Amino acid sequence: MSIALLSIFIPTFFFVSITPGMCMTLALTLGMSIGIRRSLHMMWGELIGVGLVASAAALGVATIMLKLPEAFIVLKLAGGAYLIWLGIQMWQSKGKLVLPEPGSEGKGERARQGKWQLALNGFITAIANPKGWAFFITLLPPFLDNSKALVPQLISLIAIILTLEFSCLLIYASGGKALSHFLMNKDNVKLMNRIAGSLMMGVGVWLAVG
Repeated sequence: MSIALLSIFIPTFFFVSITPGMCMTLALTLGMSIGIRRSLHMMWGELIGVGLVASAAALGVATIMLKLPEAFIVLKLAGGAYLIWLGIQMWQSKGKLVLPEPGSEGKGERARQGKWQLALNGFITAIANPKGWAFFITLLPPFLDNSKALVPQLISLIAIILTLEFSCLLIYASGGKALSHFLMNKDNVKLMNRIAGSLMMGVGVWLAVG
């Protein structure tokens, strides 16, 4: 992948990952209730789930592109349209984010969970998110060069995605009360969504017409 594409791909996926969602909310609540060290068990389970979703989506996309090269244009347009739609949805978000307080009911139960249960929770959270599947299926194709070998490109992209995802999980898990208070303010969440939404729409237009 060229430097130009990487300069678009990395911030796009970073903002997608850092925007509050199921996995980041789980990382935040676990970080506050059981600490960063134990939260790492959930993180590696979540990363396996994200890697599995990304790999399955990428293999499906690669199969289609190899058998139907002309489908590359359709997938590229679909990816751009999806990003624009996602950006609009994020702009229309009312900034609601429900986070339990550190002392709320359920903290003791989370503290008693073993490392395998924490990992399973992270894994299930990652693979049970339909938006994750749709996002990988529609966003990966525009960043692929169908004139070059697909497998090395997909491996590189998925490695970048997992690195960004892990970084964001650590940010949320280590954020503690400060990040919790920040996200409790719907105006702050709305601002984050609008920044990410603007980026999504911009990249979507670029992918669709580029």
